[in-house]
Amino acid sequence: MSETTRPARAPEEPLDELMTFLNAVGIEFGDKRRNRALERYVTGLLTDHPNKNCDTLAEILPGTSEQRLQALLTTMEWDEALADQKRVALLTSLPTEGDGVLILDPTDFPKQGKHSVGVARQYSGSLGKVANCQVTVNCHYAERTIAWPVASRLYLPEAWAQDPQRREQAHVPDAVRFQTKAEIALDLVAQANALHVRHSAVVADAEFGDNPLFLDGLEARGELYVADLRRDFQVSATRSVQAPVVRAEELVAGWRPRAWHVLRWREGSAGWLKGSFAALRCYRVDGQGKRTLGWLIAERELPDGSGRNKLRWSNFPASTPLLRLVELAHRRAFVELYHEEAKTLLGWDQYQGRLWTGFHRNTFLVMLAYSFLVWTEWHERQQVILPGRPRGAFSPSAGSPAQVPGLAAPADR
Repeated sequence: MSETTRPARAPEEPLDELMTFLNAVGIEFGDKRRNRALERYVTGLLTDHPNKNCDTLAEILPGTSEQRLQALLTTMEWDEALADQKRVALLTSLPTEGDGVLILDPTDFPKQGKHSVGVARQYSGSLGKVANCQVTVNCHYAERTIAWPVASRLYLPEAWAQDPQRREQAHVPDAVRFQTKAEIALDLVAQANALHVRHSAVVADAEFGDNPLFLDGLEARGELYVADLRRDFQVSATRSVQAPVVRAEELVAGWRPRAWHVLRWREGSAGWLKGSFAALRCYRVDGQGKRTLGWLIAERELPDGSGRNKLRWSNFPASTPLLRLVELAHRRAFVELYHEEAKTLLGWDQYQGRLWTGFHRNTFLVMLAYSFLVWTEWHERQQVILPGRPRGAFSPSAGSPAQVPGLAAPADR
């Protein structure tokens, strides 16, 4: 992500580029003070200041105060959901390759206290252990050359959802009930569809891919998907109930060497990204014994350290080339990059408020600031003239990855 728009200290006058973006989004509160507070907050997020909460931002933002920034997050009358719809509408208006995906991935925010909304002892991916933290479920849009956040929602643990006193203290809306992370993820897909975020597939983290109800929910909605798995995912080679049910890793261990193919899916800054892959048409088996046909896709590390050992499941048709599944699966890198940049560059993980509305308004403003960077980078990219024939607005300069012949149905049958 370009950092050319990130000054060390905020200027008193609004950045011209930022105002152009905000006007294009169409966020208008009808009140100069509220409009100014939003512009100041986003400007503060874009600075290089290492601490980004209301009191520290107020120190570097001329023309506002800590109280006004706090009010923007908590007491001011404005609809962050409506504002977010306008943000998404602007981004979906950009030219597209028509090959975007929705990526579903959780992220967490380690906390020390017990009063921030949704905080609990739960697994923290950033710490690699169970710890005191908040967790959000996030939906991200990604093509091969552009990516941006669609939606984010805080996971409210069941103990929180069933505690009237804690709900009241954190101002959790009455309509918010307990949902698993997988249920929230399905809601975010529905939200993206309602906002007309066109996509060709859904890509999901193993926390969702391991959940048969989540996979069933995607299929019921007509969504094609590629989802990461844990190694104890249950599969069977045939539809017959007499066929044994085994762990996915056990089935993969029996594949012959000729089933594996070295594929490269994208050119990175250090060269082509590649790995060894194999896939088999087989059946996933849920807890009730229901068998559903799809692709079991395996990746293993190459001797030179390229690739990594992973399993994935997909409901794409049997005619789908393996390279297509591999390229889609690795678009998860876009949401991982967003989580890193939103926290390290924009201070997403530094929010100190305890309220439901404040948490989600801060998250929206972080997504708005990130979208500004994406929008600015896209417009700058259009000014670059490359040699050779003219290309589409989103055509990768290196060209599309070539299809590997003979891999339409790469099953070791």
